[in-house]
Amino acid sequence: MSRKTSLSGFHEWLPQERLVELHVLNTLAEVFELHGFSSIETRAVEPLGTLLRKGEIDKEVYTVSRIHETNAPDPEDTSRLALHFDLTVPFARYVIENAGHLTFPFRRYQIQKVWRGERPQEGRAREFTQADIDVVGDGALDFRHDIDVALVMAEALSTLPIGQFIIRINNRKLAEGFYQGIGLTDTAGVLRNIDKLEKIGVEKVSEALQEELGASPEQAKLALALAQIRAEDSSFVDDVRALGVENELLEEGLTELAEVIDQLYKRAPGTAVADLSIARGLDYYTGTVYETNLVGHEQLGSICSGGRYDALATKGKRTFPGVGLSIGVTRLISRMFSQDMVQASRNVPTTVYVALTDDDDWSSAQDIAQSLRARGISTEVATKAEKFGKQIRHADRRGIPYVWFTNYDEAGDASHEIKDIRSGEQVSVDLDTWMPPTDDLRPVITKVEDTAN
Repeated sequence: MSRKTSLSGFHEWLPQERLVELHVLNTLAEVFELHGFSSIETRAVEPLGTLLRKGEIDKEVYTVSRIHETNAPDPEDTSRLALHFDLTVPFARYVIENAGHLTFPFRRYQIQKVWRGERPQEGRAREFTQADIDVVGDGALDFRHDIDVALVMAEALSTLPIGQFIIRINNRKLAEGFYQGIGLTDTAGVLRNIDKLEKIGVEKVSEALQEELGASPEQAKLALALAQIRAEDSSFVDDVRALGVENELLEEGLTELAEVIDQLYKRAPGTAVADLSIARGLDYYTGTVYETNLVGHEQLGSICSGGRYDALATKGKRTFPGVGLSIGVTRLISRMFSQDMVQASRNVPTTVYVALTDDDDWSSAQDIAQSLRARGISTEVATKAEKFGKQIRHADRRGIPYVWFTNYDEAGDASHEIKDIRSGEQVSVDLDTWMPPTDDLRPVITKVEDTAN
């Protein structure tokens, strides 16, 4: 289904692809709302300085300027407007500005476009859609929300036709406490290098830790030993303690991560693992961190990531800690298309095509369509009374499953028949009561392998 667009990095879906995207977006919104998350939308632009305040993303930001600006824009002017590169930083600003109107803990979901000036490739676009959930507190936020957002995301992803996925979870307190315990004080530097482990491998990360951060071979060995611990349950705690490192922050992180993993193991088995190589590159994460991979599509990278942030949003002495996860919807959908992972039961939302016997019947056909639409049945009406075979072929080409025929007797009374184009069956029906099977009311999106079985 997928094809290249004329402007690299900016997707435009065909109608049948858009049906898949809408299915994903609507499914996510439904699950998020079932768990009490409120929908918000933030503006597309923020002051450049706001976007550059956190993380190392300055080269990815698109700035905004008017054609008729008198002077050329100053690239150093952080008051300039720029398109947001994610939804978390704008959300932090939104919370600060609207704190007096929100009830905390505030549960929000947001599905919106974002922009990054990246080199386009599969899984990376310059304009793409993200779907975020966050829980934010006022002054404090119970740790159990770290578990809650992971369970919600596991449920949301499980409802999509994407196959198996794994949420890989770590805790920054655990990692930083461990590094401090072995004498590595530049914990942010260690995390940045550990974050490259899957890309460059153990040997190069070890070299970087020693050459860039002054780690001894033994310190580098221990840091890498920690990063290679992985478990589906809290058994990882014993593996960490076996490395012989003691630190108060380490113990706090171990306790938190064990609680998250135990609950996911109990309530969503097979969807999550403790993976102590997960670091997350952005600086604002302070506790639990998450990354999610599609099984069999690991080269795509993370499709859903996030974490705990205790100081992203502040207003004077008031702080708004939070925890959240973000799905890269466009990244996920692009892979679904490129690998033919899904298919739609039809290419259009229309369920019924009302045929015309005579051109004078068009107004009456509109009445029929109105009656069907009142029951939630998507309906189109023919514009010309062509031969029935031609009208049927038109509906077939459009992917419409049913054609409606109306016959009028000499007294002007109408009788109705419906033809299922797929089976060829044509039966008499009652206009006031007929309903198609549930699966025919809307296009159904299914995994290709499920359809084949």
